[in-house]
Amino acid sequence: MNTSISALLERKGSDVFSLPPDVTVAEAAKEMDRHRVGAILVIEDGRIVGIFTERDVLSRVVATGIDPKTTPIESVMTRDPITVASSTTVEEVMALFTNKRFRHLPVVDDGRLVGLVSIGDVLRRMVDSHRHEAEQLKQYIAGGYPT
Repeated sequence: MNTSISALLERKGSDVFSLPPDVTVAEAAKEMDRHRVGAILVIEDGRIVGIFTERDVLSRVVATGIDPKTTPIESVMTRDPITVASSTTVEEVMALFTNKRFRHLPVVDDGRLVGLVSIGDVLRRMVDSHRHEAEQLKQYIAGGYPT
């Protein structure tokens, strides 16, 4: 799986949803629900300062009893998230997802945000690749390829 993450971004698009750090948890959760995403980047002065995820809501808000209507996301977000370049391979990203135990990665090229990939995006790509390979093998076995 030496495909670069840029190929995933071409397919899914480079839309990234973001909010400033002073937005409340409740407002951020509504935005995430509206866009049907599991993570939203926190941007301040044009740079990524954090990422706010479903896991943050569960472990840092609900589990601790913090009021989501008054708590800004900057106090419960994951600060300074790891980023990858668009040239990073799908295999490298899967290793990061597995080893670091997270599900979303901002993609940054030359200091510019170019997208956000999720474990779901990567799994979809892998399934499509395996499906294509299986189809080619079936055709080969059935004599579909010239010798």
